[in-house]
Amino acid sequence: MKMIPRSVHGLLDYIVGALLIAAPWMFGFADDGPATLVPVVLGASALFYSLLTTYEWGVLRVIPFKVHLTLDVLSGAFLAASPWLFGFADRVYLPHLIVGLFEIGAGLMTRNTPAFVGHRHEVRHA
Repeated sequence: MKMIPRSVHGLLDYIVGALLIAAPWMFGFADDGPATLVPVVLGASALFYSLLTTYEWGVLRVIPFKVHLTLDVLSGAFLAASPWLFGFADRVYLPHLIVGLFEIGAGLMTRNTPAFVGHRHEVRHA
């Protein structure tokens, strides 16, 4: 069931992107290795493609929203699996797993259409 409004998803994109960048220092696992680099790179990437998405929170609006949702799900899966893929699960894995699963869920449960037709932030497609 798609219960997350697209506009709420947009706000979450920027919050989660910033959280991913800050997480290694907030949660004490910053070490310049994969445990740090994976969330920082994925967070920066999420911020970047959010700015380029055709939705209420996009700035340049060149990436279709469905592509954005696919990127979120793929990013979430990679983030969730990264502790085991890169061998740091014995040291830290919960932040990566929890946020990764959150990203997957948000990507799968977000509506593809604006909440209000005719709303001033609606993005129209030609």
